[in-house]
Amino acid sequence: MSSIVDPAGTAPGRGSPDLAARLDGLRRAVEASRGRLDESVVEESAAVLARVHSRLQLSGEHTVVALAGATGSGKSSMFNALTGLDLAATGVRRPTTSWTMSCSWGSTQGSEELLDWLGVPARHRVTRGSMLDNPGEEDYDLAGLVLLDVPDHDSTEVAHHVEVDRLVAMADLLVWVLDPQKYADAAVHERYLGPLAEHRDVLLVVLNRIDEVPEERRPEMLADLHRLLDADGLGEVPVIATSARHGQGVAELKKHISARVRDKKAVTARSLADLNGAARRLREASVAGGPSEVRERTGPDRTEEMVEAFADAAGVPTVVRAVEQSSRRRAVHATGWPVTSWLGRLRPDPLRRLHLDLGVEGRRLVAGPRTSMPGITQVQRARVDAAVRAVAEREAEGLPRPWAEAVRAASVSRLPDLSDALDRAVAEVELGVRTPWWCRVIQVLQWLLLAAVLTGLVWLISLGAGGTLVAPVWYGWSVPALLLAGGVAAGLLLSLVCRGLVRISARMRARAVRRRLRAAVAEVTERLVVVPVRAELEAYQQARSGLADALR
Repeated sequence: MSSIVDPAGTAPGRGSPDLAARLDGLRRAVEASRGRLDESVVEESAAVLARVHSRLQLSGEHTVVALAGATGSGKSSMFNALTGLDLAATGVRRPTTSWTMSCSWGSTQGSEELLDWLGVPARHRVTRGSMLDNPGEEDYDLAGLVLLDVPDHDSTEVAHHVEVDRLVAMADLLVWVLDPQKYADAAVHERYLGPLAEHRDVLLVVLNRIDEVPEERRPEMLADLHRLLDADGLGEVPVIATSARHGQGVAELKKHISARVRDKKAVTARSLADLNGAARRLREASVAGGPSEVRERTGPDRTEEMVEAFADAAGVPTVVRAVEQSSRRRAVHATGWPVTSWLGRLRPDPLRRLHLDLGVEGRRLVAGPRTSMPGITQVQRARVDAAVRAVAEREAEGLPRPWAEAVRAASVSRLPDLSDALDRAVAEVELGVRTPWWCRVIQVLQWLLLAAVLTGLVWLISLGAGGTLVAPVWYGWSVPALLLAGGVAAGLLLSLVCRGLVRISARMRARAVRRRLRAAVAEVTERLVVVPVRAELEAYQQARSGLADALR
């Protein structure tokens, strides 16, 4: 059921704002508990919600009263006595009542839909007004009553048991008919009356065939019945001694029923009782293992260790180290002495070995968001599992057992995707390994110095070949020799000076990449662990809040 229609403002007996709030509270609790608590309890609560919701959509002008009892209790005789008609078969054979019979008082508008919902066959329906020309005053007091004579609960037919259980759950008011011989039968108390403790406000107990008990024993028998009902949690339920055969107590019973029919509160009372019972059972299943206190959970500080473990499993230290080495290699090549820097190209680029040198778009085009990172080792996986388990235990601390188990299960539910998720996260990060602008300036200077060296070298060779040529002198230094020696010395010196800058630049770039990689890994931990755990905690809070509203 996706929503609850607010019954406030509808016909009397169809609900109240409080009932609507309780319905919505139980609905929220049921939705939050699915897949987390005992499925049978959750489905039972969902069935109660559906049944109550359906009943509130039907006639609120009619009150469904079910007569239930064992074979020989006089239940059918009581049905005839209340209707004033010989409608139900009576006798001592088993079972006496094989089907449900209904008798409605007053207008049939709305009662037919109600009887359809109750599953009473059309051939077993009787309207009281249509069979009496001169109904008595008491019959006007019963206008809106739909009286049911249900099968015997101790019938040997399994179908009769199912029918009794179904109608007992659907009737607005229950009249349980007992007889002097079997009023203490454990079966009726354990299976029916005891479980109806939540429904004491919509229950009447009738001790029928009281005429068969000597007058001096009647007070003792009634006191014993009160004692048994008190043990069932039904101490406040009215008990009426009757004799359907002689009419004794029938008027009093009819008075009780007519009062419930007139005040139009039985539907609401039954609905509230059903909701209370379902909510209490759901709460018992929810708090198994002890209650918990509300507190804030899953803060960023709680996941730091987990992010570190995930980062290690993703190979972040390897990538950062490769970025630093690759950045240094490329900067050294750009700023080094051109004559010797080409030797650096003989060493493989660390990023190229990991397929991380193509950029994000390049990796997508060539091989998709995959890298050649080593797989997760057993040590790394053990560290991840330990970190996740630590987070789950902290978040589950103080929760009732079912919810704590749900948190633990949720924390590892998406870990099978860990390897692919981490590899994808690393592959999607833009590493930004580019040669700094200043390296280009140094590279131009190095080529200028190399040009000076070559000029000096060619000049000196020309001077040696010419024999008579004299080299110009500058401050006592031969200019060709100065160009040659000065260019080599300056180039090597500039290369050495730049190495320090290259190391600083590479470390800065590696730190920036490390921050980006950790941010990507943190998103993985959020998606694979934190979000599922948070969902369980939110479901617990929703169930807790819903049950509080349902039971207020």
